[in-house]
Amino acid sequence: MRTEPMGRRATARMSCRTTTETREPVFMSLHTATPISLSQMFIGGRWTAAENDRTFSVYDPATGEVLATVPDASPADGLSALDAAVNAAAEWAATPARRRADILRRAFDLLIERREDFATLITREMGKPLAEARGEVVYGAEFLRWFSEEAVRIDGRWSSNPEGTGTSIISHRPVGPSLLITPWNFPLAMATRKIAPALAAGCTAVVKPAELTPLTTLAFAGLLEEVGLPAGVLNVITTTRSSEVCAPIIADSRLRKLSFTGSTAVGSALLKQAADGILRTSMELGGNAPFVVFEDADLDAAVDGAMIAKFRNMGQACTAANRFIVHESVAAEFVERLAARVSQLKLGHGIEEGVTIGPLINEKAVSNVHDLVSDAVARGARVVSGGVPLDGIGSFFEPTILASVPAGARVLTEEIFGPVLPITTFSSDSEAIELANDTVYGLVAYTYTRDLARMQRVIAEINTGMMGINAGIVSNASAPFGGVKQSGLGREGGSEGIDEYLDTKYTLLAS
Repeated sequence: MRTEPMGRRATARMSCRTTTETREPVFMSLHTATPISLSQMFIGGRWTAAENDRTFSVYDPATGEVLATVPDASPADGLSALDAAVNAAAEWAATPARRRADILRRAFDLLIERREDFATLITREMGKPLAEARGEVVYGAEFLRWFSEEAVRIDGRWSSNPEGTGTSIISHRPVGPSLLITPWNFPLAMATRKIAPALAAGCTAVVKPAELTPLTTLAFAGLLEEVGLPAGVLNVITTTRSSEVCAPIIADSRLRKLSFTGSTAVGSALLKQAADGILRTSMELGGNAPFVVFEDADLDAAVDGAMIAKFRNMGQACTAANRFIVHESVAAEFVERLAARVSQLKLGHGIEEGVTIGPLINEKAVSNVHDLVSDAVARGARVVSGGVPLDGIGSFFEPTILASVPAGARVLTEEIFGPVLPITTFSSDSEAIELANDTVYGLVAYTYTRDLARMQRVIAEINTGMMGINAGIVSNASAPFGGVKQSGLGREGGSEGIDEYLDTKYTLLAS
């Protein structure tokens, strides 16, 4: 359950419940003081309440206000959503690829047209600055456009076998009904990154968004309904009891695919549940990204990259740079330049223009980040800037730089998920690579160097699924997103993304 901000009371509670026959509009107003009305789940093409009429509140993390109340689905609701996906599966799989592509393309166009509405909604329920929310809408929309193009390029092959006794036919078909579980930090992009390839491949889906940020996913479901997605192809359930609701769906033999983005601990538990049904799985899990600055780096570019890699989304991203590993000869200058940039950041409600750092998602997140900073300082780290939560309304934490962070500090081994930039140093390339790989995670790494041979070495030796060289952001709808080790398995985006929702069939046609 979501805990209200400590010491604060939500002041704008509203009840949005309606009957299944009528539905309130997705956006009552873009005015920041007006609550957003999204009060029902989407199952089988109908907007509906939970079967037990339970609801829960969605909060603005910058103010503690209640934005909306949404259904708190039960396990029975979850199975109803799966029933709808199963009932629609055969017809959707048989739908011509061009029609599936056209629906996704119309969704892209409409989402771009309404980008300001969606950006405002993202900022209100998640907290990121409005400029970043606008960027998320464009990024999330690109998955719709990319996979609308991939839908008509699902290919196979036809060839004679080496013995000359027959013809091999390799074809691909939809995996089948899929359960897509999305996180709170990118409520639109994480939804489109899963929904778009599933629909493009011909799969139906049940989507379970995070309880902290379900409104954007509900709004997106409404958009898909508007562009003509058939009933039952996409179903959205909202709940505070994720494990209780998802467990029977995962255990149902009709489900054939599970995709999850979230913590490694939860991903591991889901993999164990999925094992009984031998489900196809995609897991995008935790990260502990190294940001390595070599002695020959362009420091201006490295500082620009660090600001993006660390402070985008207030550091609440699995791809956020977590450990800054800087060559000892340039560390002092790097810290000085960073401190100057961090001092220019503006904290506040993300809905206000000019704000560059919004709140963390809730007070629990603030407490977790503060614990990591306190542990590092107790072990000898030096606070260059920030280091403490902000008093008052909203779950804010000051942008923080920690220098001389010693080995063993938790901030170097645990995913921070906050605006904290810990810096440690190295003296040789081998040491830098060893430090970069010293983690159970392997999602992404960032390296800054102008030496081509060194670039080739870090590509070969740093063990991650993605890497940015002289770049502080790597995500792109056209590229495969995913990690190795405990950062997960499978890929989202690129041509690889649609493969996650396709089974391969081999047929031998005898001569």
